[in-house]
Amino acid sequence: MNAIPAYAAAPPSIRRRQNLALVLLVVTGVINYLDRATLAVANEYIRADLDLSLGQMGLLLSAFSWSYALCQLPVGALVDKIGPRWLLGIGLVVWSLAQAAGGLVSTFGWFVIARIVLGIGEAPQFPAAARVVSNWFPIRARGTPTGIYNSASPLGVALAPLLLSPLIVATSWHWAFFVTGAMGLVAAVIWVALYRDPAREQMSEAELAYLDAGQTSEPVPETTFASWRALFRHRATWGMLFGFSGSVYLNWVYLTWLPGYLRTERNMDIAYAGIAASIPFACGFAGALVAGWASDQVARRSVSPLAGRRRAVVASMLGMVAFTIPAALVESNTVAIACISIVIFLANAASACSWSLVTVVAPRSRIGSLGAIQNFGGFIGGALAPILTGFIAQTWSFVPALLTGAGIAFLGAMAYQFLVVRSIPEQD
Repeated sequence: MNAIPAYAAAPPSIRRRQNLALVLLVVTGVINYLDRATLAVANEYIRADLDLSLGQMGLLLSAFSWSYALCQLPVGALVDKIGPRWLLGIGLVVWSLAQAAGGLVSTFGWFVIARIVLGIGEAPQFPAAARVVSNWFPIRARGTPTGIYNSASPLGVALAPLLLSPLIVATSWHWAFFVTGAMGLVAAVIWVALYRDPAREQMSEAELAYLDAGQTSEPVPETTFASWRALFRHRATWGMLFGFSGSVYLNWVYLTWLPGYLRTERNMDIAYAGIAASIPFACGFAGALVAGWASDQVARRSVSPLAGRRRAVVASMLGMVAFTIPAALVESNTVAIACISIVIFLANAASACSWSLVTVVAPRSRIGSLGAIQNFGGFIGGALAPILTGFIAQTWSFVPALLTGAGIAFLGAMAYQFLVVRSIPEQD
């Protein structure tokens, strides 16, 4: 591995840009997930206020994911075409206004519309983040920054019950939507003002050598609709689409239903449930960071960065399956929370490794596109999870709902293992 010194230490000017980009991605990512999780935290209050059944709440919880998933495909191509700065900035404004609008609604139908627009606005966040990492980090050093920006999702979910539950109790559930919406508008201004893509024509030879370490010397072609569509000719694309669907499905069972599950199935009061619901997602924050760092170590020591990152994804997903089974079946609340914490740790490890896998499977010109396709598959799973969980829980209980999630995650792990076996060449 003679190339390691070329990317082991970034030139100071690039390191400053890397740190700034990651801080901004974490801040916007935390707000992104605070907004998503507001509905889950306020679940019980909104159901009572709008007189919704568990099945209706499942539909409301899934409305975001359908629009989010469908927007991934065009958003990925747009990120590669126009860059992450303006696309994420516009997305921040759109989703923040939609989040604030959620606090104004008084009917089920209008709430669904607000959540659909929220999904449209949030769609650029992670494809843009994948593009930022590919712009500012060499190919064998992308796991750690990917883990860092992915850590924003469990951190946001962990903070949501701690920050929003007291706000809801002191005021009303409406104010949780107003406050988080205002935070996003402020973040939009900061992101557009501070983030810039690399200006390669102004860089020194050492800076260019650092960014290009491990890359081929072939020119990067312009992204077109035809080149985006060509990704679907490769089974690796389908493996990542179906694989991430299984991972996100199980993760979103917990993301959307954990506070309600703890209060209804395990009879916890809101104060204790808020603390208990934050513990697994704090573990998820650690999982994303650890997995990102570990996947870099494996990639640097492997003949194939793809194989090392794929193994990390599959192992994490199989662990999610293994610990969801006792989480569903045990009577002890303490043991259940411990098992769920391990599942969320591994879910976020799997997510971080999946996004770093994108940067080694995709050709340089289509990293955002492949990341968006993978995320599209993930949030088809994310859209189905709250609906199926709500209706299964309403018909039987949460036990078969959790076991169903475990089975879907297992199938996703197999898709990664057997379909994602080689990188996609640039010319295809």
